[in-house]
Order: sequence, then C-alpha cells, then structure tokens
Amino acid sequence: MFESIPFMRLSKNNLRNILIFFVFFYFTNGFVLAKNIRLASTTSTENSGLLKFLIPFFEEKTGYQVNVIVAGTGQALKMGRDGNVDALLVHAPRAERKFIESGFGVNRKSVMYNDFIFVGPKNDPAKIFGESNALRVLEKIALKKQLFVSRGDDSGTHKKELSLWEKTNFKPEKTWYREVGQGMGRVLQISGEIKAYTMTDRGTWLTMNSRLSLKLLSEGDSRLHNPYSIIAVNPSRYPTINYLGAMSLIAWMTSADGQKRINEFKINGETLFIPNAIK
Repeated sequence: MFESIPFMRLSKNNLRNILIFFVFFYFTNGFVLAKNIRLASTTSTENSGLLKFLIPFFEEKTGYQVNVIVAGTGQALKMGRDGNVDALLVHAPRAERKFIESGFGVNRKSVMYNDFIFVGPKNDPAKIFGESNALRVLEKIALKKQLFVSRGDDSGTHKKELSLWEKTNFKPEKTWYREVGQGMGRVLQISGEIKAYTMTDRGTWLTMNSRLSLKLLSEGDSRLHNPYSIIAVNPSRYPTINYLGAMSLIAWMTSADGQKRINEFKINGETLFIPNAIK
C-alpha cells in the first residue's frame, strides 16, 4: 500500500527541487499573472497607437493583462508617487531622475526615443520653415507675436517646451501664447483650428497630420531629442503594487523581442520610435 512521505523527511535537495519547480510553474503558467499591471503612460504613446500595437504581444507571451492609464508625464509620475500604478512609461529625464532619487521608483530603463518638431500654418507667417535652431524658431514666433498653443499640462512635451523658452530672450505673452491643458492630439487639433504654431512629438504628428491643416516647418535640432524610459514603482514604499508584473513588463519592453516590435511599428512606412534599450 502506498504510504505518503512526511514533509519533514524530505531532503534539502528535494525541497529545493520542488521549490524550483513551483517558481518555474508560477512564471510560466500564470498562477498570479491574472493580476493586472497598471501602466501610466504618456498621451504620445497612446495617440500614436504604439501601445495598442505593443501590449497584445506582451499579454500573449506572459498571460498578464495591462491596464494603460493615459496622462501627461507629470501626472503619470504623480500616480507613481501615490502608489496608484505599477509602472510608468514616460519622457521627462530630469523629472524621472528626481522620481528615482526620491525613492518612488526603481529599475529605470531606456526603451526608445523619437524627437520633437515644430508645426504650424501652411502660410507660415513667422517664417520658421527650414530653421533648424529650436531657439530661433521660438524667437521668431515671439517676435511676430504669432499664436502658439502649449500643452500646459506638465507633460514631458510641456516640460521640454518650457525648457526651450527659458533659453531664449523671450517670455511668452498671453496675447499670443495659449496654454490649453490638453493632450498632444487635442493640441494639434486646436492649433489647426486657430492657425497656430505648436511643438509636438513626431509620433503623434505622423499619426494625425493627414487630418490637420498644419505643416511640418522645423526639425533636426539635437535639443529636440525625446527619450522614453520605463520605471517600476518602488515596492518597498508600496508593498501592494504588482511589482512582479511591472518587472516582467520592463524585461519584455527592453528585450530583443520587445525592441523588435517597437521598431516594427510604422505609419506610412515611417518608423515612429527608435528602440535603444539594447546598445
């Protein structure tokens, strides 16, 4: 007759092998993978369609479900500080470093980059077409007092725009400078409606430009580089977050497979984001 072996009589090696088996089973068969991952990400990754393209590959591979919460980078970082999300995909390096140094985030990894560009009315009253110096672009707009629409939402795009204005000799005036507190897609729509200039990430522009009465007028300044990072919220500060899920998402986004998928995402044959996790 079969007699079960008491647990305490198992050798250390047997216990270790059993533990390894269950850890492997845990990660490959979804015991806890049903717990959703809350990802706060920028409007640019949403408006461009990147996350709708990427996330299904990750979900199919791991069994996790990802809930994407779309917000400007400033608001996304606040969600992380409050422990309301598990991971962040953002594009404001200075604010990200502060987030990490303050103990709110861990394991910040570079994922990809694109760039910012200036777009505006097709008749270009400020005469910025072909100007490759971003500061001169803003100065010309200010000198001519032409309408300029700003995100005004503490997003990564807004932070970048303000940092550029600080380097010019001009302070935006309310008569021509409009802060609208909206995402990039809506800002482009407003700019088209009122025939204004704005600064946008290239990804959102490529997604929307065929529906807008605007023209790409200036690009190429190295100061318009736009890097994206992914960060896990610190589990030592918020023990209830889905840290395993966040780390799994980070691992995949920065893996050869994740980077390949980012590179495959194109609109009209043009790559929107350049993967840079693997040097």
